[in-house]
Amino acid sequence: MSGVWKNLNAVRLPRPVVDELMRQTQASPQEEICGLMSRDRHGYWRCYPVPNRATDRKHFFTLDPKTQIDAMRAMREHGEELAAIYHSHPDSPAFPSPADVAQHEYPDVLYFVISLNPHDKPALRGFRIHGQTVEEIVIETEEDARR
Repeated sequence: MSGVWKNLNAVRLPRPVVDELMRQTQASPQEEICGLMSRDRHGYWRCYPVPNRATDRKHFFTLDPKTQIDAMRAMREHGEELAAIYHSHPDSPAFPSPADVAQHEYPDVLYFVISLNPHDKPALRGFRIHGQTVEEIVIETEEDARR
């Protein structure tokens, strides 16, 4: 599955996965939540929440190393691959910050940003990041695809 996202302009996420991301974000509205998402060869997506260990969790995220390793091990045991990294922005738009771009270490996975920006409606947006290049991809939910 590696590199599967390179030529895609859209990705389809199951509604329960989108709901889970929003639940996690709303449970900690004052700090960035973060985690990993996996996908198996049948298209099943799973969220692996990872504690944020950044010193300033309102503006940055750092995946807890032990939990990240445990999540990667669980993915292998379930026949899954790392498909995306996600995190939230409590009070800024759902777009990767310069720090997010600089710290992105997995160019073959997608990057999801969830925003609870109080000046706009909650948003979930997807991106591919390669070097300093940020390219948005469309996120469709299952019900969007059925319309």
